[in-house]
Amino acid sequence: MTAMVESAKAEEGKASKKIETFDDILPYVGEASRYQWFLFFLLLPFTFVYAFLYFAQFFLTLVPAEHWCAIPELRNLNFTDQEIISLAIPPATDEELRLETAMPFSRCNMYDVNYTELFERGVKQADPSWPTTRCKQGWTFNHTMIPYASIAAELEWVCDKTFLGSAAQSAFFVGSIIGGLIFGYIADRYGRIPALVSCNAVGFFASIATAFCNSFWSFCVARLIVGSSFDNCFNVIFIIVIEYVGPKYRTLVANMSFGIYFAAAASLLPWIAYWIADWRILSVVTAFPMIVAFLGPWLVPESARWYIMSGKIDKAIDMLKKFAKVNGKDIKPEVLEEFEKSCRSMIEKDQSHNQYTVLHLFKLPRLARITVMLVIYWLLIILVFDGHVWNLKLLDPDVFTSFSLAALTELPAAILLALFLDRWGRRWMGFASMFVCGVFSLIALLTPPGGVTVTMAILARLGVNVAANIGFQYAAEMLPTVVRAQGVSLIHIIGYIAHIVGPYVVYLADVNASLPLVVLGLLSFADAFLTLALPETLDQELPESLQEGNDFGVEQSFWWIPCISSTPRLKRSLRNQEGTTNVAFHHGSVQTIDSTRL
Repeated sequence: MTAMVESAKAEEGKASKKIETFDDILPYVGEASRYQWFLFFLLLPFTFVYAFLYFAQFFLTLVPAEHWCAIPELRNLNFTDQEIISLAIPPATDEELRLETAMPFSRCNMYDVNYTELFERGVKQADPSWPTTRCKQGWTFNHTMIPYASIAAELEWVCDKTFLGSAAQSAFFVGSIIGGLIFGYIADRYGRIPALVSCNAVGFFASIATAFCNSFWSFCVARLIVGSSFDNCFNVIFIIVIEYVGPKYRTLVANMSFGIYFAAAASLLPWIAYWIADWRILSVVTAFPMIVAFLGPWLVPESARWYIMSGKIDKAIDMLKKFAKVNGKDIKPEVLEEFEKSCRSMIEKDQSHNQYTVLHLFKLPRLARITVMLVIYWLLIILVFDGHVWNLKLLDPDVFTSFSLAALTELPAAILLALFLDRWGRRWMGFASMFVCGVFSLIALLTPPGGVTVTMAILARLGVNVAANIGFQYAAEMLPTVVRAQGVSLIHIIGYIAHIVGPYVVYLADVNASLPLVVLGLLSFADAFLTLALPETLDQELPESLQEGNDFGVEQSFWWIPCISSTPRLKRSLRNQEGTTNVAFHHGSVQTIDSTRL
């Protein structure tokens, strides 16, 4: 009854309770009304930007598994590909046969003989006793499954140069670390919108520049600059949108917006690459959604949190009035006056937190242990996620279809989270998702190569998708308020190490074709059981001080499951009244929404 009365008062624009946080004023201006719907749809182009930046390089450097030494002499004599292979290419070496994508013939060696003389003698079949040598005049690629020559194929990043594609991908994520520091400073100093526009502008022009690259080093530099815009190109607006949505709608908006938009973008990208069939044009086309960011100052509202913490409370109030007008709400002056007083109190509280640094996370033993476990937990999730992305090219020659299907798992992952995350809790759902990922990774080893193996790998991808959507929310809820933002940023930055290493997982196949999936499966199991060593955060009072962070969860039993436990739960007052105060995020992102500090 009390909640109904408060809701009715909010509808009338009257104060129903003390306004202590930014969330408390949202009912008076609209929590999920017309303006929030506008922001929800505005996420679409930026989510496409995020997906395109994340995955475009996969298709910019894609190399057909079937390639062999080019023999211009025989090509000039009108030999077919099969005739060239029969005469000039030796059988695959033992090392090559260990690869998942092994061919019956060698991809890096050729017979070292005079082919013109052999042709004149009418020889059409090779003699295995002939001497062999490494490819001397480049390579020929079979583009049946991959209908275009990527930059890796054009520059022949194969055999001894295979690692160059992964090195370029690592450069992209090195750029992400640099960009995170630069655009993070811009966001704090000049506002979220300048950061959103500038990082997308950098990504746009660097993506265009990528199309003009003609060497490994120029490509690396271009991709490093493109990487500097990832993932702030999306993070900034995502945080703003979640900030302006009412707490009880955040889980749905955060998960479904990403699940729908990201799944659509990532599953569409392979077919854009397939249809365009030109890596240079693909680089330009995938940059187009970033143009929307240039309209950011007119479309995207500035962060109210940034306005408040910058002392621009009047601008935050003006924005709230705009929201109320668009949403058809009539907010009373006394509500805004109380909000202004609360804002000044919040500023003082926030300034008191400035005395703390990320090093304080390691001052108390249990808090330090939790922090280290959270870092490892996130590192393993990113490593497994990227490992599964890159391993797809080893499992299925039809990489476009398999990549698209794997990307679509983002949607069921989001649905599962929306349905069960606030019932089962972060701990057990995180355990289950990574355990499932490990199971399907290892089952894929026991199935014959082909569709069944790919299906198992895609189901493993679904598991790690769910875990990734839990991971950063989990960390942000567990760390104490006084160092929460810094702690989450630390975990985020260290996570880029896994992004840098992830593409190299596929090279384990050089040792044994099964090794990538074995390693991914074992890492998944390790991460699953590591989750159980962490405390549950669902329905718990979030820690404020360092000591509260150190003591967080000590009273919880190992087997406690929120949805079935009869143990009295320590519920947050805001959760009882408004719903979940969600801390939204995705893999590779710092998207922390801490309403208690707004």
